[in-house]
This record gives sequence, structure tokens and C-alpha cells, in this order.
Amino acid sequence: MNFPTAHASTLQPPLSIKYASPATSASLPDVEFHVTSEKSDTDDESPHLASEARSAVVMDYSTGKVLFEKDAHEKLPLASVTKVMTLLLIMEALDSGQIHLTDKVKTSEHAAQMGGSQVFLEPGETMTVNDLLKAISMASANDACASMAEYIAGTESQFVKKMNQRAKDLGMDDTHFVNSNGLPAPNHYSSAHDIAIMSRQLLKHEEITKYTSKYSDYLRKDSEHPFWLVNTNKLVRFYDGVDGLKTGYTSESKYCLSATAKRDGFRVIAVVMGEPKSTTRNKEVSELLNWAFAEYQSRVLYPAGATVKEVEIPHGVPEEVTVRTADTLGIVMHKGEKADIKTTIQLKSNLHPPLKKGDVVGKISVSRDGEDVASVPLVVSQDVRKAGFFQSFGRTVRKMITFGQS
Repeated sequence: MNFPTAHASTLQPPLSIKYASPATSASLPDVEFHVTSEKSDTDDESPHLASEARSAVVMDYSTGKVLFEKDAHEKLPLASVTKVMTLLLIMEALDSGQIHLTDKVKTSEHAAQMGGSQVFLEPGETMTVNDLLKAISMASANDACASMAEYIAGTESQFVKKMNQRAKDLGMDDTHFVNSNGLPAPNHYSSAHDIAIMSRQLLKHEEITKYTSKYSDYLRKDSEHPFWLVNTNKLVRFYDGVDGLKTGYTSESKYCLSATAKRDGFRVIAVVMGEPKSTTRNKEVSELLNWAFAEYQSRVLYPAGATVKEVEIPHGVPEEVTVRTADTLGIVMHKGEKADIKTTIQLKSNLHPPLKKGDVVGKISVSRDGEDVASVPLVVSQDVRKAGFFQSFGRTVRKMITFGQS
């Protein structure tokens, strides 16, 4: 996508952001700033990390930058880490209003027959979406996955089509799903890199960590048969900052984990696949997280939804519209690294109504030492309709009068 008109936004050191106000002019000065902190002694290449895993990735959440990788694109069985995609589609259905946390979902024969990890749903039993989310996030319940898949898409097979389409949309080229829960099946695979991508997307729904961070809870608490949930991800209890995300194990996949931790505003995603033991998995993920927090720093330059500037829309109603970031724009750097950081706003030329809220009208990019390292789309904050003849005529007259008085 080409954006001919470019402007640079104003930033003040160190990492103190001045957002463009509605009065900001169309031409903003270029201002550079430096990031400086104490350098870590950690080996940058870190060949010793994840030595027992078949593949591994460490990704910065805010930018999606890969900080460490080991055979990251190898296609491997992922077991219950599959449920990251299932949870993502559930959260997106909640956000769109298709489903609600209080909805009661009736268990089908198909869902009740799932093996492996489960909460022993009975055919015909109803459970709220909220409780099914608990069951999936904490107990890795296969029956709860199938039940939610059917509730959202009608059948599990139709839901799996949605999973594969969403994977394609996210650029997960190493992935193919066959079911919603990760039970062993031919042609069901992913990679550490792709798992990090879908984990990052899931974490954009901040409410998910309310479920994935809990160590224990109950289902059917006030019934005759309460069910105690214990999180399969023990790191939420034993590693400071971990609040998700999903474990996995089958005899084929061995021990897998997509973990996330946040410290001082810096969120990291660490993925391992094919670990020989659960203790090894937890140890190596902890080492990956320790390394990332010791070696890197991350800063958000513009949060998602931040106002960037006001843009004039000729012949539009309103005539000016607020432009906002569609996603978080940030940067990750080695601790102690010095660099010139600059953000640049690029808008489409000849913007004309009608425009819908959320329409992309440009992008904002961040560069380091002259090299672009990240960008996010800029979107309009409201609908803009085309002005009628008399509105346009009145504006023209007012501008002529103003020009004549200047």
C-alpha cells in the first residue's frame, strides 16, 4: 500500500511520547531520541538456550520481533497448544457480540465423547461460556473445546475451517489444524514461530489472562459434583510475571508450552516444542524468559487507539476526523543499545468520503538508525459521510470570506 504524504511525529527523550493533539499542523518536525540503559552481559547468541527442545522461539509481544529462535519453522505436532487458536476464535466471537460470557452452551454427544484432558461434560449438560473458558484455559479440557467449537460454528469441522482461515490470515504458513483441541491426528501440526504468532494475537484480548493466570478454580461449585480445576501451566504459580498461556502433551508431540510473562511493562512470549519431560520444559522456558528480561527492553511508543492527529476530509461530514493507531506501536532493543529512533506518519493522498469507522487511511512507522523496524495502520475514529451541495457551498463561501479578511 502506498502512502504518498509523509509527516514525522514529535518524540521527546528518553522514551517520553508527546502525542499529536487536534491542533497539530499537517507538517510536524523530525525529532530523534536515544534509548540508553545498562548493558547485560548475557551472550547475545545464547546457543545454550532450549537445548533439549526440538524447536523454540522467544518473541517480544509489543512488536512481534523474534528475539531468539531454534528450528522455529519446523512443522511439529503441538498437542493442546492448539487451544491457543481455539481460545482466539472464542475471544473474537465475544468481542464481535456473536456470543456472550453468560450464554449457556449445551453439550452434544460428540463433545462429551472427547478423550484426554476433560472436565467430563455429560450429553445435554449446559455450561456457560465463562466456565467453558475456564475449563479450556486451565484444565485444557478437550470436551469444552468441542462444545465451544460447535456453539460458534455449528460443528467442530466448520470451526476447524475457521481455525485454518484465521491461521492463514495471520501468516501462519507452517500450520494446519484438524481438530479444535490438539488430540493426535494426521496432518495436524504447527511450528514454534506460528504458535508465537497466534499467542501474540490472543494476548491482544487482555481479558484472556484472567483465565490463563489462575492456578486453581472450580466448576459446578454450588452443585453436588464440584470440579476442581488446576492449571496445567505450573509456571503461573512458580515464575514471577507468568500469566499464561497453554501447555500441551501427547506421546507424539512430547511436552510443549507457549508461555508469556510480563515485567515492568515488557511482555515476552516463549514457545518450546518437543521437550522430553515436563520439568525440562518448565526449566527451559524459565531460562528463555530470564534471558529475554535480562537482555532486552521494550517500550510502547503509541498504544492501540492512540490519537495521532486530526485529518481534514474535503467534502466530508465531519470535515475533520481523528486518526488513531489500529494497534500498538513499540520497539524492542538490547539493554544499553544506543540508537536514533524516529516515527513517521504517512497518509493516503486525496482522502474523500464516505469513510467508515476503522477504515485504514495511512500508517505510522518507527525507524531505528534510518531503518524501518515496525509500523501499524492508522484508522479513522468515526464514520465520515459526503457533504451535501449546500454544506459544501457554505464551506467554500466561509473559506473565501476568511481568506479575504486575512
